[in-house]
Order: sequence, then C-alpha cells, then structure tokens
Amino acid sequence: MRQRIVILGSTGSIGRHTLDVIDHLGSRCSVVGLAAGTRSEVLAEQAQKYHPTHVAIADASGFQHLCGALDNEATLLNGDRGLVELVEKSDCDCVVAAIVGAAGLPATLRAVELGKTIAVANKETLVTAGSIIMPQAKRAGARLIPIDSEHSAIFQAMRAGHPSEVRKVYLTASGGPFRTASIEEMRNATLDDALNHPTWSMGPKITIDSATMMNKALEIIEAKWLFDLKPNQIEVVIHPESIIHSLVEFCDGSVVAQLGTPDMRTPIQYALTCPQRLPRSSEPLDLVGTGQMNFHAPDLDKFPALRLGHEAARRGGTAGAVLNAANETAVELFRGGDIRFGEIVELSAQVFERHAFVAEPTLEQLLAVDRWARSEVNQCVIC
Repeated sequence: MRQRIVILGSTGSIGRHTLDVIDHLGSRCSVVGLAAGTRSEVLAEQAQKYHPTHVAIADASGFQHLCGALDNEATLLNGDRGLVELVEKSDCDCVVAAIVGAAGLPATLRAVELGKTIAVANKETLVTAGSIIMPQAKRAGARLIPIDSEHSAIFQAMRAGHPSEVRKVYLTASGGPFRTASIEEMRNATLDDALNHPTWSMGPKITIDSATMMNKALEIIEAKWLFDLKPNQIEVVIHPESIIHSLVEFCDGSVVAQLGTPDMRTPIQYALTCPQRLPRSSEPLDLVGTGQMNFHAPDLDKFPALRLGHEAARRGGTAGAVLNAANETAVELFRGGDIRFGEIVELSAQVFERHAFVAEPTLEQLLAVDRWARSEVNQCVIC
C-alpha cells in the first residue's frame, strides 16, 4: 500500500532529507501534507512539486505569500492551529515530526491521539511531553518510530531481544567541534566555530546543540520515554568516527550495535518502511577503510549539559520542558551575538534549577512552563 505522509517541518534539514527519501521510494509513498514555520518560498516550491492536499505555515506573512503562489492547488492553513488541522484533515498514515523546538508539539500530540504512525525527528516532542505522549500513544494505538540516528539505532538493536532483557543503552556522540578544545576555548568560541561540525551536516540549532552536547542531554530524556528506560540505564560515550550510532547491552552480556555511514536518509527510510528494509543507493560502510573506531567517556566538566540531561530524566514532569525551552532561547541569543557560547548551558542550568517543578503536568502546564523558561532566560540576560 502507498503510504500517505505529512511532513511537519518540510523546509528544514530533516524535512528535505525526508523528501529525498520519498523521491527514492517512488510509488510506495505520497506526500499529502507539508508544513513549515516561516520559509514560504521553499514551502511553495515543495507544494508545487509534490501536490499535497494540505499545506500549513505558522507565519502570517508567509501565509499571504502562499495564497498568491499556489493558486489554491491545496487547502492552505495558517498558524499553530493550522498545523493541528493539517494532521486532522490530510488523511495521512504517517506524520514526520521534524519541526525544530516545541512548536510542533500540539500537532504531534494530535497525530498520536488519532493513532497515526509518527516518525519522530524532533527530540523536543518527547523531551517536553513524553509523560503525556507515551501513555496517549498506548491508548490510541499510535506507533512512534525514531528518525534521529541514535534512537533509530537503539530501536533497531532492541529487536535482538525483549525490552525486559535490556540492561543498558549507550548513546554515541561525536564530541562535536570542541571534543579536544579546552574549557576556556569553548567558553569564548565563535558562532562559526560552533557550526563547524566534524561529521554531520545538520541545521544550525542542532549543530550548536552538538557543540554543547545538549543534544545528548535531550537524547537521554527522549530515550527514557521512548524505550521506557530508567535514567541509570542510559549512558553517553564519545565515538568520534560516528560509525556506531548507538548500542544496546542485554542482560546476558551481549551488546548489539547499529553501524552505518553518517547519512540521515538511512534512519529516515527505515522509519518510513519499517519493518521492511529496502535498497538505497548510498555508499556502503567500508569497515576496512574506517580502520579503527575509538571510544571514551565524556568530560562532564567540559560538557555539563549531560548532567542536566540525566537530572531532567530522573525528575520527569516539567523538567524536560524547562531544559529544552531554556536551551532553545539561549541558543537563539548566542546566534544573535547576545551571549557567549559558554553561557548557553550556564543560563539553561540557572533556569532549570529555579523553576517550579510539576510532577504530573497537563499539556497546558507544559506549554506554560515552556513560555516561562524562555522569558526567564531573556530576563537573566537583561539583568
């Protein structure tokens, strides 16, 4: 059967890679919905190529551009509510959740409520609202399949045993551009320095998160919810070659790893075709050419974000939402030249520690604490 796909965040890096995969899969997939935040020109080009039935954009001025560019070829939707309506009205089988940040959370939650398959590329979905999404997915029969390389690797490796047999999972990390830098060098790093990732080609926000290793902090929280793990079952290991994407250790001592070249299209395709594996034209992994693979423990003094990730996973509740929102805002301030690189995690930690924790929040409380954390980070900078 042809799979009908909605892409939330189609103009971003993951969204564009997803469309590449859909092109490769041909008649197996059709695009029925596309959504973006602000890039109306790119979204219009995509809509003209893929002819979705519904197109949504959050930005009001972008909506006006779409109205003129698409000649009513598709139903056009606007604003945050428009993203939710896109999921409701597009008659889709699978929703690719690839909007950066918490903006796509209501639409993703709606897809869960409708029992869709959700290909999760956006860490923030589960980091912010895992306590709501996972129980709702179980009730509605929704299936969540991770797209990001680390959680896709765990998802695949776990098929070698039963979840109850898992002793520990290891999230691998390249170490980013500052793996060998000193703490002082990191503190005063420039934007260009932070965006110079040695392995992966990603969007600017996730690239900066990789440089602070906040991406791994968020992945710890995501893994807890996605795989029903205790925080002490999740470890991060530095693997500069980025060949092993993650590992699962079972209770009998067996360790199963997923390996592959650093190409996001591989986990995207698996998420869209799971449990089938279909051919791709990418270069196969050359183990001999790789030569050797290295592993070492992360330096928690250089990368204190990892401590925050484990603590947020331990607390649950609103902790993940606050950490995610504070980090997003701090990254924006750094990109705008308002704070130094070293202050990203410092500000996130300050706001994380002072927030009013709620153990079992509603969606409204999560969205409220998200807004509070963003405002609090900006207030800290002003002060």
